[in-house]
Amino acid sequence: MRILSLDVGEKKIGVAVSDALGITAQGLGVIERQNRRRDFSRILRYAEEYEAGEIVVGLPRNMDGTIGPQAQGVLDFCKKLAHVAGVPVVTWDERLTTVAANRTLLEADLRRSKRKKVIDKLAAVFILEGYLRYKKKQEEEGLK
Repeated sequence: MRILSLDVGEKKIGVAVSDALGITAQGLGVIERQNRRRDFSRILRYAEEYEAGEIVVGLPRNMDGTIGPQAQGVLDFCKKLAHVAGVPVVTWDERLTTVAANRTLLEADLRRSKRKKVIDKLAAVFILEGYLRYKKKQEEEGLK
């Protein structure tokens, strides 16, 4: 089963997808936010195209783990997406994923203009990689 990953921001949504075995994550693109209906339509097209059985959305918790206004907005987004998605929509703690993505792009010596184009997609990849590691660990512990 493939898993679709989203890094939901105010202006953009980064999108990534796992392979069918749930081992690797690949960045797909960035959705420029317009309105909820169009945003959901684009997300659902990705989910259908890649036959995603689950959608994981990065939850931007505060550093102390609490839910701030931005995280509350993402939770509201997820609740509404779950009504139309037809697959489970779960959240994953995304603290520092954008920072890590930016650091990776800086190390790759990408110019600021190029970093801005791919940062959200790379953050979605990092969210998905963390979630896939968690699921694998859960499976391994379940087999013991």
